[in-house]
Amino acid sequence: MQQRLAPRLLPIRLNTAALTTLAAALLIGAPVLVALMTGLLGGGGDAWAHIVSTQLLGYTLTTLGVLFLTTLFILLFAVPSAWFVSLFDFPGRGFFEWALILPLAAPGYVLAYAWADIMDVAGPVQSFIRDMTGLSARDYWFPGLYSVPGLSFVMACALFPYAYLTSRAAFSDLSLCTMEAARSLGASPRRIFFNVVIPSARPAIFAGLALALMETAADYGAASYLGVQTLSVGIFRAWHSFSEPAVAARLAFLLILIAFGLQLIERQARGRGGTQQTATRWRTPKRRQLSRRAGWFVAAGCTALLLLAFVFPVTRLIWVSLETGIGQKSIWRPFLNSLTLALAGSALAFVFAVTVVIGARQNRFSQIVGRLAAGAGYAAPGIVLALGALFILSWTGFSVAGPAALVFLVWIYASRFTAAGAEPLSAAFSRAPASLGNAARSLGANRFQRLVRVDLPVAMSGAAAASIILFVEMLKELPATLMLRPFNWDTLAVQAHAYASDERLAAATLPSLLITLAGLGPVILLSLQLTKAGESRAAG
Repeated sequence: MQQRLAPRLLPIRLNTAALTTLAAALLIGAPVLVALMTGLLGGGGDAWAHIVSTQLLGYTLTTLGVLFLTTLFILLFAVPSAWFVSLFDFPGRGFFEWALILPLAAPGYVLAYAWADIMDVAGPVQSFIRDMTGLSARDYWFPGLYSVPGLSFVMACALFPYAYLTSRAAFSDLSLCTMEAARSLGASPRRIFFNVVIPSARPAIFAGLALALMETAADYGAASYLGVQTLSVGIFRAWHSFSEPAVAARLAFLLILIAFGLQLIERQARGRGGTQQTATRWRTPKRRQLSRRAGWFVAAGCTALLLLAFVFPVTRLIWVSLETGIGQKSIWRPFLNSLTLALAGSALAFVFAVTVVIGARQNRFSQIVGRLAAGAGYAAPGIVLALGALFILSWTGFSVAGPAALVFLVWIYASRFTAAGAEPLSAAFSRAPASLGNAARSLGANRFQRLVRVDLPVAMSGAAAASIILFVEMLKELPATLMLRPFNWDTLAVQAHAYASDERLAAATLPSLLITLAGLGPVILLSLQLTKAGESRAAG
């Protein structure tokens, strides 16, 4: 027994691939590691005691409340729409299949600005109510957006496509044999949906939901604008308003715990969920034609969802921007700054992603280290990573106002979004046959030659998708940019946030629209690509 276990106890051999991946992992994970250690070991003093006694419980409960309500909204928006789009034919189904992903193009804070204006006392909705009824604003009740339910609604509108995409994929891959077996046992369509379909698709639903909730917990822009005191808002306030970085680090530690808790719940659900297909032939269900009345009812529901999540807020921003024309002359400098940071961050994150993905193919050690670092960076909110960078800046003696801040900001961008770039690259590798590497090895190619002649050319097939995803995500990043940018070096996101915070929504519309427009093209391409892939799978 000792002889069998002895090889496992030998130290891991660190070859060139492992060392390279380890170096990339350290660069990716350093900011979150520093923020964690500072939160655990740093002294909070009287300020921390004050936060604990007066605000910590409120921050935590508010964050959990937002996550709970956002979960309900996302499940309400994503699961029924994915179910009908995947398995039924109704008027406009082909359009809604890809159009329901469009809200991903708009950040949550942009939707918050638009919906706040739409629902304002002087906005179009309440103005229409008063014109139709003759009432004054004091004579009727109207739901307020500046609340936990309001923030949850806005974040669900922005992020439900994550759960919609994973749910749609799961419903499209359902086994007809399983549903026919349930039907033969006398199960009604309702029981089949809740007792067979949902348990089968639960891992995929939870995967998309967990990703959306991590983004919700990390949000600062929408929560700050709507006045909801979440942990992200508390972290920024502790650092910016009270100049207490140690207190901010401890609050950041709680936010990281919530993010990792969401990941753990998702992994547990993935492990326990699903069904096992035992039939010798997997039969994918064909779409069933709904009755005329039911079909138009479903189409109306999908239309309402698309209007609420994307069309109404974006149309309102366009209207205000064209009506006022404010901010058009001062937009070019932030636009160029945004492009510069997003391009530089995308390039560095792409290098990290390639290193992690190729390292994962070399040995088990590189795979574990790379995925752990990339996952930790993506799970940690941008505001937490920025805190880690600020601590590193202070230790090294660099100034936040100098060029070093831009270098650190690019680094934080790469640390935050490497995992997002690694996914399409990894998918490109998975599509390549293993025979390529085996053939190169049989021809006498060493590890470096296989890397240059086989692995990198294969990875390039996923380069375009990875680059687009990285660029769009970095263009939307707000809290890290707010904390690390040099003075008077604004981006589109920072400018939009500054104008909206000063109640100058008209000036905030143009940068908000440019951010949305930049994300719209890639999202449409992604949606159409997924739709074509689904049609090919169904035809096959």
